[in-house]
Amino acid sequence: MPSATWIQHSVIFTLKHEEGSEQERQFLEDGKAILSSIPVVRQFRVFRQVSPKNDYKFGFSMEFADQAAYESYNAHPLHTAFVAERWEKEVEAFLEIDYSEA
Repeated sequence: MPSATWIQHSVIFTLKHEEGSEQERQFLEDGKAILSSIPVVRQFRVFRQVSPKNDYKFGFSMEFADQAAYESYNAHPLHTAFVAERWEKEVEAFLEIDYSEA
């Protein structure tokens, strides 16, 4: 992938927490606060599923200027800590999609 191409990173997921619980709300708020504070992250959004077509309930979506920014995000201490301390413990299932404009 050319380094000049921006990247859209989306992760759809279902949490282990009870739907509508304080733990669910806190995970979504913390995810947004922590991950959007990483300098290379642009346009961070949190989504809630509205379709019955799959079992995933939420989504995080963000953009990166290029491949280098995306790699910087993946290696950033805030991201790796969030994955280890929260994601791996609280997420039941997920699907990650990384794409750029065709």
